[in-house]
Amino acid sequence: MSFFTSLSGLKGAQSDLAVISNNVANVASIGFKKSRAEFGDLISASPLQSGNVAGQGTRLKSISQQFTQGGFQTSDRALDLAISGQGFFVTQTGSQMSFTRNGSFSVDENRYLVDSNGAYVQVLPVDTSGAVTATGISSAQNLQVPLSAGRPKATSALDLSATFPSDADLPANRSAYTATFPYKFDRYDSQSYNYSSATTVYDSAGNPQQATIYYTRVSAPTATDTTSKWEARLFVGDQQASADGLPITDPPAPLELTFAADGSLTSPSAAIQFSSVLPSGASEPIGINLSYNTSTRQAASTFTPGAFHQDGKAAGQLNNVAVGSDGLITATFSDGTTSKLGKIMIANFANPNGLRQLGDARWGSTGLSGEAIVSEAGSGSAGLIQSGALEQANVDITEELVALITAQRNFSANSKAIETANNMTQTIVNLRS
Repeated sequence: MSFFTSLSGLKGAQSDLAVISNNVANVASIGFKKSRAEFGDLISASPLQSGNVAGQGTRLKSISQQFTQGGFQTSDRALDLAISGQGFFVTQTGSQMSFTRNGSFSVDENRYLVDSNGAYVQVLPVDTSGAVTATGISSAQNLQVPLSAGRPKATSALDLSATFPSDADLPANRSAYTATFPYKFDRYDSQSYNYSSATTVYDSAGNPQQATIYYTRVSAPTATDTTSKWEARLFVGDQQASADGLPITDPPAPLELTFAADGSLTSPSAAIQFSSVLPSGASEPIGINLSYNTSTRQAASTFTPGAFHQDGKAAGQLNNVAVGSDGLITATFSDGTTSKLGKIMIANFANPNGLRQLGDARWGSTGLSGEAIVSEAGSGSAGLIQSGALEQANVDITEELVALITAQRNFSANSKAIETANNMTQTIVNLRS
């Protein structure tokens, strides 16, 4: 029997070595939890048997997972997440739910949040304020990160201001123009106008177009007329809009600005509806109602364009995705809007050691683990979420190397016991010779 007793010890030492080797091999695996081999002795006993019975060896009772917290490795990715405290991330592939501490998440080609195995990360639904609207494992849903938000709006009104210099010359009087080459406005000829200013406007599909206004001084104050006049020509993209609102006017009419002797703007006194134009790249015509606010004036200074205010916008493009400590995922868009997408689902179990290992730092629930207790991060026993971090394996390499030496010694000792039993048996066999 001593052969079989020692053989059980060899098998036990082999199992111990396998568990330790697995721990060491996964020291760099994100979210990995080390294991421990647990053994029990074998006793052959009956109710009437005395206590002076030698044991029958050892057996492997279980390989127990150690769900202690691993250290955090910082990351530059907002979707690299770690749980500080208890709980598991919930992922789903088809109908199979799995639970993991590996928070290396990314967005797939369909904009869904997935883990490193391509499984969908599960979140709790939230309202516009970020409050959870449904709880429980049945409320789990996949998270799709949108690329845009809101509806585009075509520019219909443009409000602006500018300060015009009172000593500006008249382009028509410049030496570049003669009787042979008379003056004519040309946006590509900088001699034909004094100043220009530009801003971005949008069509109904949110496509941007550059709106440029060219200013030309046409008259200066005289002894009989103290007013000063300028012409403003509005171009949207490559098309000029007409200030009379008629698309058939050719060439398009400019808007006349009149300033009094004190520099105040006297005309126009109300908004001017320019004709609609269809520039290259626009999906629909753009018609702009242009107005100059009361800060527009003529003074002894340089030309100073004021702020443009236009009422159009493009659909907001995704700028950033952030994850809060409570697991709330918030998307920020280029138009300044934000959207609450969902809260990372955290699952806990009454007996985590009863979970079934699935590989890649994932576990599945069993009857021994109990059903998943789902909550949001920071609620109840669920830990908090740390964005920009990954949980390292909880393997202490020094401890594992010491355990490796111990297991090796155990294996050698059991081998020696078998050798000793063999020598004893051989001695008995040789008694008759």
